[in-house]
Parts: sequence; structure tokens; C-alpha cells
Amino acid sequence: MLLFDLGKLPEQQSMLIFHVLARMGVESLVIVSPKSPLVSIGYFQDAEQEVDLQYCRGSGIPFMRREVGGGATYLEENQIFYQLIWKRDNSGFPKAIQDAFPWFSEAPVETYRSFGIQAEYRAINDIITKGGRKIAGEGGGDIGECMVFVGGILLDFDYQAMSKILKVPDEKFRDKIFKSMEENLATMKRELGTIPPREEVVAVLKEKFERKVGRLEPVSLDKEIIGKMKELESWMTSEEFLHKKTPKIPKAVKIREGVEIYYGLHKARGGLVRTVEEISGKEIQGITISGDFTFHPKEDLNGLEKSLGKAPLEKDRVIEKVETFYGEKGIESPGVDSKDIAMAILNPVIEPKSDRE
Repeated sequence: MLLFDLGKLPEQQSMLIFHVLARMGVESLVIVSPKSPLVSIGYFQDAEQEVDLQYCRGSGIPFMRREVGGGATYLEENQIFYQLIWKRDNSGFPKAIQDAFPWFSEAPVETYRSFGIQAEYRAINDIITKGGRKIAGEGGGDIGECMVFVGGILLDFDYQAMSKILKVPDEKFRDKIFKSMEENLATMKRELGTIPPREEVVAVLKEKFERKVGRLEPVSLDKEIIGKMKELESWMTSEEFLHKKTPKIPKAVKIREGVEIYYGLHKARGGLVRTVEEISGKEIQGITISGDFTFHPKEDLNGLEKSLGKAPLEKDRVIEKVETFYGEKGIESPGVDSKDIAMAILNPVIEPKSDRE
């Protein structure tokens, strides 16, 4: 298998490379980082709904859609990407992409462990620390006659920048995403207190992958590959490809496997009810309730939010929790009852269209 240890490439080139190699049928491992930030949008996402493209344009942050799944993410030089490409009929590699995740994750897991971070693979596509924080997200799919598997070693991560590139209904939702990422995403700097030298991390990563996939033969980009990257860039950064409709559109922002942030909206007789909730294991871990309705005593709204913590994501249980709190505190919210709040929580949306109607 060929090894492309490419250091840092200009923006989109760091993502274009594995698309090109897969189309060419070149079985290889690519290790690369982007020289400057860019936004990578998952293949099954609606770019307009998921990413604040206007903010990205105004901030000079390039963006592109990739041909593997997963969510939109902010990429920059403190992330070391590993990209594996192999032919579908190669008997030495997993046939199904779901089998590739645990198989290939062994190398990055062992890399983290070599630096003293107790990491482990967790289905479906996360690597987590001993404390349960996500320290790598991975993706995979098929391109041409090849399969691809991609992921990244997080030396450090800009949580604030990530929260800014996402298209969100309001700033409360953005703030919730930022805080949840801080709580749930780990980096080598966060775990170790410092960032190890990039070359040392890359050396270990190559060694671990070589043990897994066999001898790696170092090569450089040639004129043919560079030419095909330029050709593909014009398509993959085009408006047509960016806005291509695909069948799978998520309704939440995934922080890590099992933890997602939802935005809820429901028009009740007494006003509009908005909720921003963090969901983990089909339970409400935290929630913010707002809107243009009346709630008395107003000081008890925080108490209602706290009472919903750990509540199962089930209509009857949510209604029961709200009714119990209303009864104990003597809450009055004309035109907004327990069912209305449950409807907001259980009918999540990303784009609050009712606000404009």
C-alpha cells in the first residue's frame, strides 16, 4: 500500500486527495492537515440548512461537500487526517464499511495510547477517552470502485470557530452547541496539557497503520494526481454539487455518538414555545425553554428546565414532569400547557420556519 505523507496542504486539497485517489483506484494511506481552515460538509447534509454559508463567505472560510457521510465540521492545521483507500475486491480488507470502523480504528486508538491517552473505539464511528469524551470522529463510504475510511487525530480544536460556522435558529442554540462541545469533545492538548510535536504523532500513526495494513511505500504527489485534483475541485466546490439533494437530512447537531443538540418549536394558543435540548441515551440531559408566551412566576422557568433533566424522551413522561412541576409551584402559563411544551421538545426542527410565517 502506498503512503502519501503530505504534511499540510492548501484548504480543499487536504480533502480532495482521497476523492481523487479513490477514483483512480490507488490503494493508499494519506496523512495530511489543511494549511488553513475550511468547512467540510457531509454528503447527506443539506448545506443551506446545516452551515452558515453567508458567515463562511464573509469570514473567508472556504467550504466544500465531501462524498462520505457525517456532519459538517471545521478543519484546520491542528487536526491530522488519516485517509485510507482500498479496492472493494481486496480480500485483505473489510468488505462492509461498518466492519471497517472498528478494524481501522485500532491504529488511531493505539496512537493516542502511545501518548498516554486512554482511548477506545465506540460504535458507530467515534474514538473516546477514558472519561467518555469524543477525541476523534470517523467516516467512510464508497467512491468509484474503492472504499474509503477517514478520520482525524485532534491535537487541538477551536470550539468557538466550530460553533460559528453552523447555521442555527438562534444564539441560545449556538451557545448550547459550544458548551456541549466543550463538555464532550477532547483533544491531545486538553488531555495532556500540551500539544505533542506533529511529526512525532505522525510517526506513531504511520507505524500503527503499517502493523495493520502491511508495508507502506512512501510516495509523493505526481503531475497526474495534482491535475486530477484541480479538475475535481471545480466540481466539488461548485454550487451544483454543494446544493445537491440527498435522501438523508438530519434534524440535530451531533456532538459525539449518543449526544445531540435539538431545536424544538411549537406554536401554542398562548404563543410560540422554543426549546433547545441536549439529548443523550434518549434522555433530556439539559434544556432551555423560551418563547413569546406568558409564564408566572417567571423566576420558576429555570426550575421547570431543571425538573426535565434526565426525563425520558417520551411524550407521556414529559407531560407528567411538566404537570407535576406546575402543580407543585402553582405555575400559570395561559394558552401553554404541558402538552404544548412536550410538543416543542418532541418535534425538533433546525430551521424555525414558523417564525417567518
